[in-house]
Amino acid sequence: MINLMSKLQKLEDEGNPIKASIVGAGQMGCGMAAQMTKMKGMDPVIVVDVVLDNAKRAYLNSGYTEGVDFVEAETVAEANKLLAEGKFIITKNNEIATKCDIVDCAVDATGVPEVGAKVAMDAINAGKHICMLNVETDVCIGHILYKLAQNAGVVYTGSAGDEPGAVVEMYDYAVAMGFDVKVVGKGKNNAIDLECTPETVAEEAHRRGASPKMICSFKDGTKTMVEMTAMANATGFKPDVVGAHGASSDVAGLNDVLSLKSEGRGGVLNSYGVIEYINGVAPGVFVIVGTDQPDVAAEMEYVSMGKGPNYTLYRPYHLCSLETPMSVAKACIDHEPTLIPRFGRVAETITVAKKDMKAGEYLDGIGGYTIRGTFMSAEDADARNALPMGLVDTKTVLTKDVKKGEVLTYDHVKLNNDSLIVQLRKLQDALFI
Repeated sequence: MINLMSKLQKLEDEGNPIKASIVGAGQMGCGMAAQMTKMKGMDPVIVVDVVLDNAKRAYLNSGYTEGVDFVEAETVAEANKLLAEGKFIITKNNEIATKCDIVDCAVDATGVPEVGAKVAMDAINAGKHICMLNVETDVCIGHILYKLAQNAGVVYTGSAGDEPGAVVEMYDYAVAMGFDVKVVGKGKNNAIDLECTPETVAEEAHRRGASPKMICSFKDGTKTMVEMTAMANATGFKPDVVGAHGASSDVAGLNDVLSLKSEGRGGVLNSYGVIEYINGVAPGVFVIVGTDQPDVAAEMEYVSMGKGPNYTLYRPYHLCSLETPMSVAKACIDHEPTLIPRFGRVAETITVAKKDMKAGEYLDGIGGYTIRGTFMSAEDADARNALPMGLVDTKTVLTKDVKKGEVLTYDHVKLNNDSLIVQLRKLQDALFI
């Protein structure tokens, strides 16, 4: 990071900052924009949101003046002209984020799979780097987006600060040092409530200044399942069981809780090389490592990492979208990603019914009333013909009755074939399975 800091300072000194665009000005997008304004060598030149006041707020809260520092644009041509005059742009048109001449990297912060697919494809086709603070899209079609970006000579990357990016940085560090990595995982902030809806969490969402759909996706477990899927696809590690164990522990107890049942230390695992979440260590991320070298083990004990054979490397924070600009910088300056699905489809976030439903009913999506996500190996998902959750939108209709808690399959639904993400997933499946 020190080296990246000096590279950003050099861009600032040369008057040639990275020009980033942000799609989605919710809590995450506004925080990201504000952080960029404080960084050397980077400017948030475009902020997009379907609610224009949200995009406007991102600049106003950062101390910018409407009409002087930032203005609205409706078309790419209009935005290009205003950007050339030194203005920042607010807009409802997400194509401005990817197709304007001066943009170096677009960031999708919407969390909407279909929007993420559109923004990523537009960025790749326009020769722009694309940073996805939209894990929901990545776990569904990230493999094909990564390949298309490679072919176009641009960087496709997940985000630093989001839990998958944060934990994979730790994983890479541990592997590079020669440790035997046994478990990759994250803490969970919210107790699981599989039946929650945007309505039941509305008061909490208002109190926390977040959208009810986002809080619902946290509490029903979907967001955790999506994040673990991204971790799996980046590391090659798999679920130990469908949905993970979700045990409880403090940091000191992780060495034993995330050990094998057969080792007799109170562990919950059937095997190593797995992804897990733990209640009680949020908002941190961790990797569990081991070593077969006695001198290394002795030094690990000396530096208070425990008696082994497991040792926990723990990061007690992840700064969400505030760290995303570091991935933008890494992509633009070093042409390197923070997080990619380098192992392809190792796991899948698949669709589970939240309630009994009849054929002919329409589903909604992530953080909604009808479905939630769970996490299973890609092999298991394929064997069950399980439906990836990212393919579901409000035009997805049931063709069969389903029961609460039932895993939905492709045979249960008629998908929205006008959806870009549906078409890209079909192409990904045809090319890479």
